[in-house]
Amino acid sequence: MEERVILVDRMGREIGTEEKLKAHREGKLHRAFSVFVFNSLGELLLQKRSKNKYHSGGLWTNTCCSHPHLSESHHCAARRRLVEEMGFDCELTELFSFIYHAEVENNLFEHELDHVFVGHYDGQPVPNPDEVDDWKWMDINRLRLDVGKNPDHYTYWFKLVLNRVLKQYENASSWDET
Repeated sequence: MEERVILVDRMGREIGTEEKLKAHREGKLHRAFSVFVFNSLGELLLQKRSKNKYHSGGLWTNTCCSHPHLSESHHCAARRRLVEEMGFDCELTELFSFIYHAEVENNLFEHELDHVFVGHYDGQPVPNPDEVDDWKWMDINRLRLDVGKNPDHYTYWFKLVLNRVLKQYENASSWDET
């Protein structure tokens, strides 16, 4: 089945759909989401993207990310994908959204209106091996140091948004759950 992404204008209004790989080849702006899950120790759950991914394979990134289906809210899509990629579900809260454009390998472009969600989970994930090569809980201070020391080990969007997510996480006394 052909996977499609939802094309949007810079205001987030839907303007059509496109086959996923074609949208990434042509750098068309489309809807996406990124999920950051923390545990009660304040560690962030990272995944290492499968080497078989169409881009950014083998790189460390946030807990999960993807694109909503047609007629699917970002929130529902984020929770669906969390189960599909990491094998668990938890409440998620949307923090913010942002637009970015970046060239990744294989002559592909990420041009996304990315909705960022956070959640809390204290269990062990059961990742889908087709999506995830590895995973780990990582201390925030250690993570910041490692991203600074080894930026080429992490996905572009993760590095772009990490400090903003961590700042909001550290400043929040508790997350509102939706």
